[in-house]
Amino acid sequence: MSRVGKLPIVVPNGVEVKISAAEVTVKGPKGTLQQTIHPTVAIEQRDGKLSVVLRKNLKEHKRFHGLTRTLVNNMVIGVTQGFKKELSMIGVGYRANMKGKTIKLLLGYSHPIEYTPLTGVNLQVDKQNNITVSGANKEHVGQVAATIRSFRPPEPYHGKGVRYKNEVIATKVGKSSGKK
Repeated sequence: MSRVGKLPIVVPNGVEVKISAAEVTVKGPKGTLQQTIHPTVAIEQRDGKLSVVLRKNLKEHKRFHGLTRTLVNNMVIGVTQGFKKELSMIGVGYRANMKGKTIKLLLGYSHPIEYTPLTGVNLQVDKQNNITVSGANKEHVGQVAATIRSFRPPEPYHGKGVRYKNEVIATKVGKSSGKK
């Protein structure tokens, strides 16, 4: 059995969990999330706690034990607290503006980039250089943040580009003149 998979998931007050044979639905103050579960595992609810149980104790089924527990736990955390990723834009003239739900990015290209996030994901722009991506679904928040970062990833010589808030970019030394 997986060490992660054996851990119980505490369901806080105000969170409603519905379990069917192939799907788990978690409803809370920040929204509703659904997840299809693998047929080799089952989820049981007792005394305000969820536990993930293997249907058969086979080696190829054990890999889904910890994964399923982590996915369901992320759903419970997402509908109660939510997830957040912060991005910073480093570079001359790099800035972002919100236009409704769409974000308009000026990243040094000849044209602005307009991006509409996935449903359930909120974007906020602070001081035109900081972007906050938040939402209940951890996978969607991470995907939107990675997509925005991919428009202008940090380059290795000066570190200019879009990066995660506390990301450290290992910069390279530029060319030298060759004279000694």
